Amino acid sequence: MQDLSPQQNAPNGIDEAIVSGILSARIRPGTRLSENQLASLFSVSRTRVREAMMRLEQRGIVKVSPRRGWFVVEPSAEEAIMVYAARRVIEAGLLGSMDRLTESGRDTLHAHLTEEKLAIAAGDRQRLTCLMGDFHIRIAELAGNAILVEILRDLTARTILISLLYQSDFHAMQSHLGHCRIVAAMEEGDFLKAAALSVEHLDEVETGLDLSRRPDPLADLRRSLSLPPQSAAPRTPPTTKPQTRTGE
Repeated sequence: MQDLSPQQNAPNGIDEAIVSGILSARIRPGTRLSENQLASLFSVSRTRVREAMMRLEQRGIVKVSPRRGWFVVEPSAEEAIMVYAARRVIEAGLLGSMDRLTESGRDTLHAHLTEEKLAIAAGDRQRLTCLMGDFHIRIAELAGNAILVEILRDLTARTILISLLYQSDFHAMQSHLGHCRIVAAMEEGDFLKAAALSVEHLDEVETGLDLSRRPDPLADLRRSLSLPPQSAAPRTPPTTKPQTRTGE
């Protein structure tokens, strides 16, 4: 994954640098994106920056606040549910359409799982969050569908923002086991099983979200002052969801 870099001056360089920063968990939900600062970093006009922000707004990555500027979105509980519903349909369909895993593809996935294990052992939550999202993008890359790679990059960026707001450390670690099961099914050549396991995995991840949490507007200042995190609000019963989902 790429970090935010002032050297990316292609037409969509600002857009993709911000998305890459989110995918690497370096840009957090609610981060303010200053037009002036981005214009300086990328050596472009504010008009170019504003055009990039408008494209990202259409992709659901940023939002504008009148008289305050552009901010990375803080997905609501309702938006989180919709993002996971979209991912079930896309990822199950993608895996179900595959018919082989090449040796290089297998090596790529095993190397990725090893990176996840190292992040777990090191207790590196930021790195693990990044890797958890990247796993699903790698599968789309192995399938060779550039359009789905682009769609999954956006959905994964939004999922990482959701994870940073609502996911506990325990459930972040448990996601690794789901990835291992999916890879094992792909190695067996059973892509329908892999598709079913991807839905099961996303179900488990979504169930592990505490959607009763609300973003703490003082979180960054709290960390800077070494103050304890904001106390969680009492958990409310989860919204009842239908048992049957389209695309499962």
